[in-house]
Amino acid sequence: MSAAAGAVEGARTRPAGAVAAFARRNAWTLGLLAFLVVLLLFTKLIQPRYGPVQVQGLAISVLPLALAAVAQAVVVIGGGIDLSIGSMMAFTSVVSATAMQGQSAEFGVVVVLGVLLLGVALGAVNGSLVVLTRVPDIVVTLAMSFVWAGCALLVRAAPGGGAAEWLKDLVLGSIGSEWIPQAAVVLLVIVGAIWLPVRRSRVGLSIYAIGSNRLAAFRSGVPVGRTRLSAYVVTGLFSAFAGLSLTASTGIGTPVPGPYTLMAVAAVVLGGVSLAGGRGGVLGPIVGVVVLQLIRTDMTFLDVNTNLAVVAQGIILIGVVMVGSLVQMRRARA
Repeated sequence: MSAAAGAVEGARTRPAGAVAAFARRNAWTLGLLAFLVVLLLFTKLIQPRYGPVQVQGLAISVLPLALAAVAQAVVVIGGGIDLSIGSMMAFTSVVSATAMQGQSAEFGVVVVLGVLLLGVALGAVNGSLVVLTRVPDIVVTLAMSFVWAGCALLVRAAPGGGAAEWLKDLVLGSIGSEWIPQAAVVLLVIVGAIWLPVRRSRVGLSIYAIGSNRLAAFRSGVPVGRTRLSAYVVTGLFSAFAGLSLTASTGIGTPVPGPYTLMAVAAVVLGGVSLAGGRGGVLGPIVGVVVLQLIRTDMTFLDVNTNLAVVAQGIILIGVVMVGSLVQMRRARA
């Protein structure tokens, strides 16, 4: 074979090899996407009227939880966990709704920026306590969940407040096609603008490193404490976005944390992020949120007791954890 022919053959095999490598790295997420497509087809089968309006409603309903799942995924990848995400969402939601009530659209922009800075500060407090006290993450963040929930109640004891019209318009309607919800585009823009640069930076690589093996990362020169703090700061920022999305979708602030923390953990597990850290991404948890929400929707269409949706979600998560454990055991033996 001539050198030119060999070069052409190599050029053809390289893209195929890259695609195969990508598929291997993201096999779980791709499988979850395929399951989501099947679930959407099943939804259309049992409810023929399910169309663009319902898809837009689905996107609006999953937006806060999807952002919460991304927030949880970041810290879990770093080998930690944050049980205060729901409380941070409630705190930032009531602060934004209270501050924007009756104010101008321009002032609403200032409020949004201030709330995002507040989320960064909340995440920094959580991370600092975890790093400085060396108390397990689950204990520190559980305690801080009560603190942030109490702060939310101090700001507003009952649901209320308001939201700027431009903020509400961000999550309503569609873009380009009626099948492309604006809320979904907002979600992808937020995640892409924040996580992708962080993921490709030294901080992102360090988060994955300490999640994989904290001691090895430390011996390799990774600043473990600073990296863990950075992970919690990013988590706080995404939690603030989630709180703002609650205000945008409902038009008010709600001081009750809701089930977002545990649902975020469930979405992270379903999305293929290892609870041991160091493995996974943020796309899988987002898809996991949509899958969990669609299961509840389909049960409503089938006139099944919606309380059984919680049981179904638990069974799915048990199955996911068992499969993940078997895969890890096989990898360890290989």
